[in-house]
Amino acid sequence: MFRKMRRFKQELPKEDTAIIFEKGSHGVLAVSGDECYPYAVPMSYVYTDGKLYFHGAKQGHKLDAIANSAKASFCVVAQDRVVPETFTTIFSSAIAFGQLHIIEDDDEKREALRLFSQKYFSVNGKAKNEEEIEMDWSRVYVIALEIEHMSGKASMDIIKDRENLAPQKAE
Repeated sequence: MFRKMRRFKQELPKEDTAIIFEKGSHGVLAVSGDECYPYAVPMSYVYTDGKLYFHGAKQGHKLDAIANSAKASFCVVAQDRVVPETFTTIFSSAIAFGQLHIIEDDDEKREALRLFSQKYFSVNGKAKNEEEIEMDWSRVYVIALEIEHMSGKASMDIIKDRENLAPQKAE
């Protein structure tokens, strides 16, 4: 159903791909927009338990697109450094594919918003974050991307460094 990576030697292990999602601050959500034009929008997010969560206003292009098709992808670039002398880039990234749905369960919605608070606003303190969640509760939606497939990719320089860090086999 999902394609194999063409440059399979650059594919990251699943655990490294998950780390990119865990540590990233933002990515690009891609959905099928109006008249089937791709609609890709930068988003902050949280990743937990094999799901990606997003939040936003209760109306707009994203929600209209999701109503038309729940299929989506989300991409995070963990690093990207151009090396002009060697005509290359040092990069790592991850992409997830899955189905989006709006969270209707209040407990799951609240937990997702708490995860956002912990990730982005922990300096405000738990009480202040809870107050903000309550204040915005009726105006905010939370969407989950149920991940069906994810993959990570890195430049060969990173892959080679990973190999050098691996324990050496005894001879």
